[in-house]
Amino acid sequence: MIKSKPIILFDLDGTLIDSTQAIVKSFKHSFEQNSFEFKGKNKDITNLIGYPLEYMFEALKVPNDKIDIFIKSYKKLYRQINQNSTKLLPNALKSIKLANSFATLGIVTTKTTRYTLPMLKEFGILHFFDTIIGRQEVIYPKPHPEPILKAIENLNTIQSKHIYMIGDTILDMMSAKDANICGIGVLCGYGTNSQLSKYSQIVVDDTFEAVQIIKNLFENDTS
Repeated sequence: MIKSKPIILFDLDGTLIDSTQAIVKSFKHSFEQNSFEFKGKNKDITNLIGYPLEYMFEALKVPNDKIDIFIKSYKKLYRQINQNSTKLLPNALKSIKLANSFATLGIVTTKTTRYTLPMLKEFGILHFFDTIIGRQEVIYPKPHPEPILKAIENLNTIQSKHIYMIGDTILDMMSAKDANICGIGVLCGYGTNSQLSKYSQIVVDDTFEAVQIIKNLFENDTS
C-alpha cells in the first residue's frame, strides 16, 4: 500500500525569509509621513511581526481612526523596497527542496499575496508551493485556524493524515493547534522557545531541522 504524501505548510516571515529590515523601515516611514511620534524601539515592532498590519499599528498606539492612513503609507514604501530588503533565511532553500522531495507544500502567511507571489518568484521558489494563503484569502488571519484550514481545503485532492505547520511565532502554533494539525515551532525567527512550547511539543532551531523530523516521522510510520 502506497502512503499518501504529507502536507507541509510554511509560514514566511521568520520561517523562510528575513524581511525585518523592510518591515521596520516601512513602519518608521509611515510614522514620519503621518507626524506620529514613535517612542518605542525596533524590538517593539519586530515583536509584532506575524500579526496583521492593523493590529500592529494599534498595538504601537496609533489612533484607531488613523490606522488605514498609516497602513497606506506603510505599503507605499514596502512595495518599493521589500524585494531588495528581504532575503531567504539560511537553510530555507535546502528545507524547501528536501520537503518537496517527499511532501506537498503550501504557504500560510499574514502577508498579502500581492507581495508574497512576486517575492517567491524572485527567489525562484514559487513553483514548489501548491497553495498560498495570504491575508486577502481569509476573513480571520492567524491565530485563527481559518488560513490553515483554507490551505488544506485547497489541497483537497490529497488525503493525508500527515499535515504539519512550520512557523516561528505563537500565532502559527495556535492556528495549527486549533486546526487539529501538528505545529512545529522554529527558533530562526521572532518567537522564543518558551512562547512556542506553550502550543507545540516540537520546537527546533530552523526549518531544515523541522523538515527532517517530518520526513523521519513519515518514513517510520507503519500504520
